[in-house]
Amino acid sequence: MKRRKASDFPQEVLKLFDGYIHGMLSRRQFLDRAARYSVGGFTAAAMLESLSPNYALAEQVKKDDARIHAGYLDYPAPQGSGKMRGYLARPANGAGPWPCVVVVHENRGLNPYIEDVARRLAVDGYAAFAPDALTPVGGYPGNEEKAMQLFAGLDSKKRSENLLAAVPFLKSRPECNGRIGAVGFCYGGGIVNLMAVRFPDLAAAVPFYGVQPSAADTAKIKAPLLIHYAGLDERIDAGWPAWQKALDANHVRYAMHMYEGVNHGFHNDTTPRYDAAAATLAWSRTVAFFDEHLKR
Repeated sequence: MKRRKASDFPQEVLKLFDGYIHGMLSRRQFLDRAARYSVGGFTAAAMLESLSPNYALAEQVKKDDARIHAGYLDYPAPQGSGKMRGYLARPANGAGPWPCVVVVHENRGLNPYIEDVARRLAVDGYAAFAPDALTPVGGYPGNEEKAMQLFAGLDSKKRSENLLAAVPFLKSRPECNGRIGAVGFCYGGGIVNLMAVRFPDLAAAVPFYGVQPSAADTAKIKAPLLIHYAGLDERIDAGWPAWQKALDANHVRYAMHMYEGVNHGFHNDTTPRYDAAAATLAWSRTVAFFDEHLKR
């Protein structure tokens, strides 16, 4: 199958897709509304299939890469579902401990893209742990539509607590040297913001196009933030002016980068919304930020 780019789709279809994957439109509503943009054989159904992740397209660090050790671990979530599961990747060389990073997925559970992000961090010298919010319903099912349905059916408060619990768990691990950061994407970006609110000892937080916390919660943030936004992401970007005001009022250390001309999800290299230039730049900034705050 041809690897498509965001420019292959009308921007209105990309907006509809954003609504669909975030639960604001049903599959039928997406298909009905996208149908008006069909051209030739590129039907609404074909557009939906093309926009959905294809994990065969991108794997930057293979699961058996000799530079890392990776596997699954259970962890406690006493304020959530009690017992959760996640994916830990660490450097293969040396006994550690290493600086550590929690990696938080989008609203579809611990899929192969997020596991790959954890492995990328392990290659760069971090112990990276990616929790799976879908643990209470059997874990990521291998099907994106099913994953979205399962995710939406979870109790939202427990779901958040289950992911927040990954921070003290990772920090307590022998692989971790005590300096901990967090990076998250979409829904996970919002969770990383909550982690910064909840844990004053968090040393670095990197939300990618995440929902912003309230002004009251922003006052609790002690960690430095590196914030990434997509220029075409009207839904999330709308919350930035108020958050910027709250960050400034509370003297929170932050840097914000707006990547113009790209869509929400631009870092995810398994979908057409991926933008190689913006993703590469954002990730290089992310690793440099972690190096500055976690490796000193």
